[in-house]
Amino acid sequence: IALGNEDVGFKIKKVIQNVNDYENNSFSIAGINYPLEKTYLMGILNVTPDSFSDGGKYYEVNDAVEHGIQLLSDGADILDIGGESSRPGSEPVSAEEEINRVVPVIDKILEIKPGAVISIDTMKSKVADEALKQGAKIVNDISAFENDKDILHVVKKYDASLILMHMKGTPKNMQENPSYEDVVSEIYDYLVNKTEAAKRSGIKNIIIDPGIGFGKRVMDNYEIIKRLNEFRGIGCPIMVGLSKKSFIGKALNLSTEEREEPTIVAEAISIKNGARIIRTHNIRKAKVAMNITQFIENPELVINV
Repeated sequence: IALGNEDVGFKIKKVIQNVNDYENNSFSIAGINYPLEKTYLMGILNVTPDSFSDGGKYYEVNDAVEHGIQLLSDGADILDIGGESSRPGSEPVSAEEEINRVVPVIDKILEIKPGAVISIDTMKSKVADEALKQGAKIVNDISAFENDKDILHVVKKYDASLILMHMKGTPKNMQENPSYEDVVSEIYDYLVNKTEAAKRSGIKNIIIDPGIGFGKRVMDNYEIIKRLNEFRGIGCPIMVGLSKKSFIGKALNLSTEEREEPTIVAEAISIKNGARIIRTHNIRKAKVAMNITQFIENPELVINV
């Protein structure tokens, strides 16, 4: 019993320390330090025919490259490139198809912008391996290696960063009546277990994502944003992706095209509540949310304006 109590005491102390030290810490991508006192923007580049917001728009290599360069010019710190749609009800594609979609785009973007920080949005170790080989620095795995455990070995091999997201089920079935007793506690426990497993595999740089819109009811998504601060206790940078998602549309009765303004509001609140990477379609508008939040937190930054 004494050992158990000591263990619980140690864990509580660690959580409190993680919460208190959150903004004093940093994460690393390819040896570059990113302090958590500020927020970073991740531009979404879907090289797919069927993603919910921009499916098909950037399916051709040149269109995708042009859009990726535009996102970087708009101020994206990271470019998240994906070759498989994860919209609710979507069908998986083969690793070969994913590789054929994303690798030429990664190659060309890095040819034009050699310093660009590329994230590969994939659940497959083969795709991750090829993307990292071509110069990507982050693996964004929405399945948190549930789909393919070998992704951990690949990330370790390249000393890459890893984003672990919570998703109930798979993209095909995740929105079929998801339910939770306490959505934040359940996601928190899941992400703690996943980060610990990733650390045991030798992965040092881990980012967590509560998975807004992935196997969640509409109210669950708002609860996650409201209580986002609680995830600081895990001790990893928090990322959110809520850009134009259906929880905004359903609550406000808006089409996908009408969701950009409410997206900015939700992104600003997420930043205020601890999000340090915002994954978004519209970098320029997310930058507004980021700057306004920064000015509210640090009014002295606008003293000379």
